[in-house]
Amino acid sequence: MQSKATTPEEYIDSLPEDRKKIITQLRKTIIKNLPKGYKEGMSYGMLGYAIPHSLYPKGYHTDPTQPLPFISIASQKNHIALYHMGLYGGEYLDWFQKEWKKHTDKKLDMGKSCIRFKKPEDVPLDLIGELCTKITPQDWITVYEKNLKR
Repeated sequence: MQSKATTPEEYIDSLPEDRKKIITQLRKTIIKNLPKGYKEGMSYGMLGYAIPHSLYPKGYHTDPTQPLPFISIASQKNHIALYHMGLYGGEYLDWFQKEWKKHTDKKLDMGKSCIRFKKPEDVPLDLIGELCTKITPQDWITVYEKNLKR
């Protein structure tokens, strides 16, 4: 479900109580651990972290008016979603899958760049925090442009 919120605070305020707490915790974890250069905002109805046009003027290839997305979080109907573009085709996918097994006994429910959590208590905040530290904005631009050329 896509939100009409225009700010992260408005987005969080619009959530049901059971989702508000975990989305707030995810937000704090991401902000604390992301390397400098990413900017928080709303994108595609989700709370997002992107590389602003001031660092990457080309923007997102499907819509150059949008900054280059990196991580988004959303409260969906049946799950909490974390979209991490750096995992899609990136070198950290194997690392994340191995670390997942060390952090939880839950089955990893993951698509190309989306990790789905059925319950708030299933979200491994420490692992998400560590994942956030792995890719600088410049690293993400390099991987992104390399994948565009394929």
